[in-house]
Amino acid sequence: MKIGLFFGSFNPVHIGHMIIANYMANYTDLEQVWLVVSPHNPLKEKSDLINMYDRLEMAKLATEETLNIRVSDVELKLPQPSYTIDTLTFLHEKYPEHEFSLIMGSDNLTSIKKWKNYELILRDYHIHIYPRPGFEIQEFKDHPSITITETPLMELSATFIRKAVKEGKNVHYFVPDKVLKFIDSKNLYH
Repeated sequence: MKIGLFFGSFNPVHIGHMIIANYMANYTDLEQVWLVVSPHNPLKEKSDLINMYDRLEMAKLATEETLNIRVSDVELKLPQPSYTIDTLTFLHEKYPEHEFSLIMGSDNLTSIKKWKNYELILRDYHIHIYPRPGFEIQEFKDHPSITITETPLMELSATFIRKAVKEGKNVHYFVPDKVLKFIDSKNLYH
């Protein structure tokens, strides 16, 4: 099975994430998309992250009614910080029957040279790129491992959601209803 791995902190998961995952699962050659909840991206600050199990639960709530979008907690079980190449190696060994690809925004592609063993990722895995505002793909646009998709452009960010919740603003429609109830029930991001 062809599985696209959509890595992220999902802090919180929002409609933009779900639109990207849905597009990849239904408009590309991928048969499933796994949201891989990352404990901590080594290239980002950790200070704004809420508990990884709360982020995992929100991702599960957002995807529980979808057939071809799942949630993976694999990175919560691996040594931290989590590096994509290590996760890919682990999944390849655990599920040799599956073909794994990466799903990433054009913003991440511009910084891929900072990733641990990025050359191996480009050599051994396919990458489906979705557009991000302000990040044009130049360097790798003709690379044989890269597919640039026509995923709808998303300007919604988890940072925007967290700020809005903290300021007491309505985020209905920005996050799935079950995720919003979870945020409210646990008083997250206030």
